[in-house]
Amino acid sequence: MKIAVDAMGGDYAPHATVQGSIDALNNSNKKLEIILLGDENQINDILQSQFSNNINVIHCSDEVTMDDNGAKVIKSKPDSSIVQGIRLVKDHKADAFISAGNTGAQLAVSHLILGRIPHVKRPGLAVFFQALNEKKVLCDVGANPEVKPEHLLQFAIMSSVYLDHVEGVKKPKVGLINIGTEPSKGTELYRQAYELLSNELPDFVGNIESRNFFDSSAHILVCDGFIGNTIMKFAEGCFNTFSEMIRKNIMTKARYKIGAGMIKPALDALRPYYDFEEHGGCPFLGVNGVSISCHGASTSKAIMNSIFLAKKSIENNLIRDISIGIDEHLGAIS
Repeated sequence: MKIAVDAMGGDYAPHATVQGSIDALNNSNKKLEIILLGDENQINDILQSQFSNNINVIHCSDEVTMDDNGAKVIKSKPDSSIVQGIRLVKDHKADAFISAGNTGAQLAVSHLILGRIPHVKRPGLAVFFQALNEKKVLCDVGANPEVKPEHLLQFAIMSSVYLDHVEGVKKPKVGLINIGTEPSKGTELYRQAYELLSNELPDFVGNIESRNFFDSSAHILVCDGFIGNTIMKFAEGCFNTFSEMIRKNIMTKARYKIGAGMIKPALDALRPYYDFEEHGGCPFLGVNGVSISCHGASTSKAIMNSIFLAKKSIENNLIRDISIGIDEHLGAIS
């Protein structure tokens, strides 16, 4: 199995991407090969200090920045790690591509080079999040600010296959993010989506309000990319702010500092709820290949877990089974 990694993408690249790749190899119990794409001099400088087998380096002379227009990088920066990495997947020289760089560029290039799985109208960006007792999936989180009801249906189908394959959740329940639980709530788009999901998905549980985001009965939550991206970033900001508030208050008094040691295990147990490093990256569901976008602030741990996520997706034939799931509902998709 070969996984291509954008060595130059992210706030802490190339150190985090190279180290994360090494850690993935050292912690993998199956044969795995990593292809690092980027500035070979920078990559090799890091590899020399910590050599690992099964790493190949492909030099790329172009670098995609966060200011680049994602839709134009194929022509403006054809020798970038994002373009070349996704071409490796297209040409079956790699089984998956991972990047913590420009998300818009990765999504655009993935769409243009890999194409879509047959009958997929719009690929969606999905993210894991930790609920009270289980992992759930939110889709879309930024790829499609404007959608149609059939797109939301496909997000639900693809996310259900993804959660089944990666977490083993059979027949996951699906919820539609909305401003109220009644079928009549929301815009015309969401009212139509409610009706479509009700007719097509036996495991649809209805509308889910944002206050029940973490404790609803749904395993899959679907919405347009504008709402999903806002929810994801708001939740991340809330957890980070709450953590900082706790830290500052603990430091105000000596007795609080003493008690901090007693509650530290409980606070550490909350980490999976807000730490993106635990879950790896976000797969671009619906493109005809495994393409995973990582948080821009990804550390080596996040890169390692993203590689494991890609590995599990490949081993469980995610692309094939998404295609099967989509085909089962062709009659509902215009």
